[in-house]
Amino acid sequence: MDKQISNIINTAHMHLRNIGRLRNYLSADATSKLVLSLVMSRVDYCNSLLNNVNKDQLRRLQALQNTAARIITKSKVFDHITPILNDLHWLPITARIDYKTIVMTYKCLNGMAPDYLAELLPLYQPSRSLKSQTKC
Repeated sequence: MDKQISNIINTAHMHLRNIGRLRNYLSADATSKLVLSLVMSRVDYCNSLLNNVNKDQLRRLQALQNTAARIITKSKVFDHITPILNDLHWLPITARIDYKTIVMTYKCLNGMAPDYLAELLPLYQPSRSLKSQTKC
């Protein structure tokens, strides 16, 4: 997994350097679309697999996201990143991973996911009647 994360980060930093060079000629909306399509799509792709990755790798991905946000907003390195992420409506990396996992679980439990995924997550059926089942 470390090699995959390093590959994502290296490729994304290359795109961010190129976008950063063009940033003065682009509008904020065009820059946002470029960053979302070239960088954040790579970070989000299969990010539910990153659920148990170590904190150092997550820190590297978070730094990548922070750099992308700073390029879009033209903010300085020393500006606090949380308000910038809030303005862009971006979740931190760990929250993005958790959100994607929760959404996929919800879809599996409610019949909105493909069958091959829903079969991996069977519903719990207690062997006896529970008191909590009668409460409405």
